[in-house]
Amino acid sequence: MTRLAAILLSLFVTAAQAAPVLRYVSQRTDKAYLREGPTFAHKVLWQYRRRGYPFAVIAQFDVWRRVRAADGTVGWMSASMLSDQRTVLVTGKGRAKITAEAGGGKVVALADPGAVAGLKACTREACRIHGENIDGWIPKSRIWGVEATEVFDRLPRR
Repeated sequence: MTRLAAILLSLFVTAAQAAPVLRYVSQRTDKAYLREGPTFAHKVLWQYRRRGYPFAVIAQFDVWRRVRAADGTVGWMSASMLSDQRTVLVTGKGRAKITAEAGGGKVVALADPGAVAGLKACTREACRIHGENIDGWIPKSRIWGVEATEVFDRLPRR
């Protein structure tokens, strides 16, 4: 790879990682393909095998969405593989406490890093999540799939 090509690739990757989030979505199917470009002819970069996994949409073209995963991976997915249902990914080290109240309180569950949960509401500091027999609040600092400034009582229906 020439020096110029390496510089251009570096700039392209940096721009994709800094691209503003249009909205968050989740994986609709059990298997979804992340591609180099917005057609089925483009090379598959990665295969996601986790229904509900969250993605940030950073661009759109026809029935294709350019998405960014929690680890920064960027590529194109068919809109048919994605859902408007909001989910979050638990991040960080060690188990995260899920509490009964937004400001803390009784611990109702613990979530392992990598767990995916549905999203119900967010305050400035925490978000209400739900999953299998779990409904509680987790600090925003422990999840990926919401903006730091997002505050809402319940998600709008689309």
